[in-house]
Amino acid sequence: MTTTARGGRAGAVAPSGGRGVRPRPPALRWYPALEFWLRAYRRSWRGSVFSSFVAPLLYLGSLGYGLGSLVDSGGEGVGAGVAYAVYVAPGILTANAMQTAVGESTYPVLGAVKWQRQYLAMLATPLAVVDVLSGHVAYLVFRTVLATTAFVAVGTLLGAFTSARVVVAALVAVLCGVVHALPVMAYAVRAEVDQGFTMIFRFGVVPMFLFAGTFFPIDQLPALMQPVAWATPLWHATELCRGLTLGTAAWGSGLAHLGYLLAWLVAGGWLAVRRYTRRLAD
Repeated sequence: MTTTARGGRAGAVAPSGGRGVRPRPPALRWYPALEFWLRAYRRSWRGSVFSSFVAPLLYLGSLGYGLGSLVDSGGEGVGAGVAYAVYVAPGILTANAMQTAVGESTYPVLGAVKWQRQYLAMLATPLAVVDVLSGHVAYLVFRTVLATTAFVAVGTLLGAFTSARVVVAALVAVLCGVVHALPVMAYAVRAEVDQGFTMIFRFGVVPMFLFAGTFFPIDQLPALMQPVAWATPLWHATELCRGLTLGTAAWGSGLAHLGYLLAWLVAGGWLAVRRYTRRLAD
């Protein structure tokens, strides 16, 4: 079978002495890249159980119900008129999606370029650069959906989610994960060393997790920090998910939050395509 390198666009051809291979529709050209990541995950899924599932549950148990019992007993609560565990669960849901997607967008991307070089192997086939990126993003969506679904299921059993609208909130959480993953993928594909990933988590992921409305309303922050929280996609996703699960979401604010997330999605997608093309098609 003839192949192309560095993002070639040749269609599938018949192997020598065999039947012709039917090319995939253009909209599904990325599927072989997704299939690779899925096959790899079949051998490594056990290592992701703690980070994607157990750790958020510890947050929900210790903070939602442990610390939450003290917050609820104080009488003032968090101003939402609900138990603290019910208030904090949507925030942990979105933060968990963000952490899962960002984690899959750092070392796996750098490794696919410099260490194991899976990207280069994919580009030695008829896959184009955008197919390689799209397949990896589809895998990120798959991983985020798994983590989000598991958290919603257990949170529902614990009584933290009481509305069927949590299904829509879970979709928003997945969108939140992809929104954060795309800019990180754009950085990771051009990185030469992995030291920058520590900075991303230390000065990006962790502060957003703590101060973007996950555990308390941001109007309790100092006035100078509130605009910073408003600018983060995580706050918009958290507010939208919380409004959905608590039944307090208004059409106007909900569409504004969703529009902000979609704007980040478009910008992050454009940046990722540009930087992947520069790195892999040179």
